Amino acid sequence: MKYGYARVSTDDQNPALQLAALKKAGCKTVFKDEGISGATAQRPALLRCLKALEAGDTLIVWKLDRLGRSLRDLIHMLDDLKQRGVNFRSLTEAIDTDTATGRAMWQMIGVLAELERSLIAERTRAGVKAAQRRGVKFGRKPKLSASQIAHARQLIEGGQRVQDVAALLSVGRVTLYRALQRFGI
Repeated sequence: MKYGYARVSTDDQNPALQLAALKKAGCKTVFKDEGISGATAQRPALLRCLKALEAGDTLIVWKLDRLGRSLRDLIHMLDDLKQRGVNFRSLTEAIDTDTATGRAMWQMIGVLAELERSLIAERTRAGVKAAQRRGVKFGRKPKLSASQIAHARQLIEGGQRVQDVAALLSVGRVTLYRALQRFGI
């Protein structure tokens, strides 16, 4: 039996192209993960798909990167499928692990996919560092300004309860404590 697996990384992506290609390839059952990165191990539809596969079945994906982006994970997954007697096909890259050429092609594409992912991560880190050097601040903006924290300190030192001061500033007690701690108060 032919099983298909489709995945889209973000909620605004549409899996229709993948689903149509998998149906055309003869997949009777298609498992679909939506809004899930290939880099994460938590892909419930893929886990259900892998459990359903039996010896003689074929797992078909539209593109190799839909199955996963880590070469180590892909090799582990395909080795597991091979040991279980399950074939694998990737439609876009024309990979069929049932043939020697398909197995060689799969390994080359997996290496290139991992290289691409590493380069993207490297460029992202370089971009973040460059932005930080330019003074760009990352993360959530503080809920309280320095003047609000100084005012809160004065109120607390004047005998006000912390929860009352926090309510006055429209923040939680923990937020106020953290802000006071951040400024060494």
